[in-house]
Amino acid sequence: MISFTEAQALAWIAPLLWPFLRALALLTAMPLIGTRTVPLRVRIALAALVTVALQASLAPMPAVALDSPAAFLLVLQQLLIGLSLGFAVRIVFTAIELAGEIVGLQMGLNFAGFFDPVTAAQTTATSRFYGAVIGWLFIVINGHLLVIAALAGSFQAFPVGDQPFAFLRHAQPQQWGALIFATGLAIALPLAAMLLFVNLVLGVISRVAAQLNVFAIGFPLTVSAGLIGLLLTLPLLQQPFTAALERMLALF
Repeated sequence: MISFTEAQALAWIAPLLWPFLRALALLTAMPLIGTRTVPLRVRIALAALVTVALQASLAPMPAVALDSPAAFLLVLQQLLIGLSLGFAVRIVFTAIELAGEIVGLQMGLNFAGFFDPVTAAQTTATSRFYGAVIGWLFIVINGHLLVIAALAGSFQAFPVGDQPFAFLRHAQPQQWGALIFATGLAIALPLAAMLLFVNLVLGVISRVAAQLNVFAIGFPLTVSAGLIGLLLTLPLLQQPFTAALERMLALF
């Protein structure tokens, strides 16, 4: 007859339980994988796979009784860190999509709105385009592997212990929102400046040649200039995206 004590059961469960909760929280909040199109079973299976793969690099986990208040705090810590890591990656994606919204506003394409079933929000064509491009770029540059590496590093920076809220004091997640506007404006600034110059030229033309219908020629010209500028600046999107992603993951 096989018998084991409660201490032995906790020693078997603890190395898997706490990393699994943190990985599952990450995959729930992470872009691309954490969307509604990915079934929950797939995310649970991926979290279990990541947990098993990380076992060799993790420090020993504390064996805490699962029916104690300390276990509740540890669960809260894992969910908080995992959700924050996924939220940090989502902030970078949102910054790129904000740049697309600004570019679309300057191009006059804000009327071409789409309902995004993934985010359940109304987005413009340029924002959807930027989001699709950045999603492919995230996979191409092995961003998912960087996120998993940050998850493994988070167990050294914020180990499973009796200080569940030390992460909040160190990372200051309430200040991350400023990165959305700073990165989004920096990416959209060249195109916005170019389209502003086009609008200034159209304004001068309307004063010099009043017989021209500036509304008839202004919209096609603005959209054409915006698409050309979008094509020229698209290869430069990798550097600010990679820098912002590495900056956020460095916190973990």
